Amino acid sequence: MSARILVVDDDQATRRLIALGLRGGGHEVAAASSVAEATEAARHFEPQIVLTDLNMTGGSGIDLCRQFGDTWPDVPIIVVTAFGSMASAVEAMRAGAYDFITKPFDIEALILVVDRAVQHHALRSEVKRLRAAVGQAGWGDDILGRSPAVLEMRAMLERVSSSEATVLITGETGTGKEVAARSLHYHGRRRTGPFVAVNCSALPEALLESELFGHVRGAFTDARSNRPGMFVEADRGTLFLDEIGEMPQAVQAKLLRALEERRVRPVGGDGEVPFDARIVAATNRDLEQAVQSGEFREDLFYRLNVVHVAIPPLRSRGSDVLLLAQHFLTQFAGQSPLDIVGLSESAAERLLAYPWPGNIRELRNAVERAVALAQFDHLRAEDLPERIRRFEPRHVLVAGDDLEELVSLEEVEKRYILKVMQAAGGNKSLAAQTLRVSRRTLYRKLGEYGTDSQHD
Repeated sequence: MSARILVVDDDQATRRLIALGLRGGGHEVAAASSVAEATEAARHFEPQIVLTDLNMTGGSGIDLCRQFGDTWPDVPIIVVTAFGSMASAVEAMRAGAYDFITKPFDIEALILVVDRAVQHHALRSEVKRLRAAVGQAGWGDDILGRSPAVLEMRAMLERVSSSEATVLITGETGTGKEVAARSLHYHGRRRTGPFVAVNCSALPEALLESELFGHVRGAFTDARSNRPGMFVEADRGTLFLDEIGEMPQAVQAKLLRALEERRVRPVGGDGEVPFDARIVAATNRDLEQAVQSGEFREDLFYRLNVVHVAIPPLRSRGSDVLLLAQHFLTQFAGQSPLDIVGLSESAAERLLAYPWPGNIRELRNAVERAVALAQFDHLRAEDLPERIRRFEPRHVLVAGDDLEELVSLEEVEKRYILKVMQAAGGNKSLAAQTLRVSRRTLYRKLGEYGTDSQHD
């Protein structure tokens, strides 16, 4: 990895020797003979590394460390000091030096120290970039990511946020469906109203009905007073029905009636109560298949699926993994006695290689654990859970036109789907029938692949 390096030494022969060795290592080099010259040179050269002698006329290397620390705090400074002058080296480190090397030295040793500083600078710059990205404000800043799939999803959320349409959010477990629902609420017209969430899979049928529609006193054994229910509690706000695919059939029928009439009948009650709430539902199931199998009402599906928003899995989001990891690292860093600032290269490589079956929820858990076990100011691969450290992608052999290559199972699926789409002339209905999947599933897959086919 090459870098721009500023060499500061009042001895011309030494400057030339060091510059020659660094250029031989692939670096771009500028030279200065004093602290004043170094300051002037830095303004136009913009060095990524500074290499300075400790004892110079017109200001010492320690003076340079202090001056650069005020103006260019992110630039690592390597101080060259006389052999055995450990007190001077310590003083330089306290003044802000990144590292030091003692005279006499050979150029190979110097290049090793410089390369370490270059890696430090690159990592520090990346951490700074990630921190800036995490802290960026704007619409959907609670949905982090720069991948095409996330940008498309955020654009859809932004378009529908100001409407009153019912939204169905789909995605695998742990992808952040509730985060998307809350984003819709807090950026929409109903932001000043309540956001009420219920997990339809977490409650038995009788209790779910009571939670949703309310009950009157005496409706059942523990009904000691009237309760309005979540539809009424969400008045002028948003009601989020999570895991809607797990809702019992009997409750589905009552939910459909409530959505059509915008009124609910409390359990045990004689009258109906109007409500004014926007409905957002979410599921990790393929509801079209559930409709076909008779597990989910078709009329309710169409009532909920006015606008569909698909949340992409983490494995399809590329380097968003590192952006999210930095976000969680920032959240948990305060729980550690260390000043943890970012990810090491080894940790980043492991995070990018892992397929994240548990999606964002699993990543959050992994980073929290890594922060708790960290021993340095950057998370290392050793801090990550064993399943992530030791993961090796599984491959299968796929025959190409002229050769065979090893690709992932996910890539096999992608290539086959696109090949079927091509054979079907871009007709999604025909392709879905051939693949024996629902059109919704095919649309989601094509969206993950960034395919813009307009045929139907």
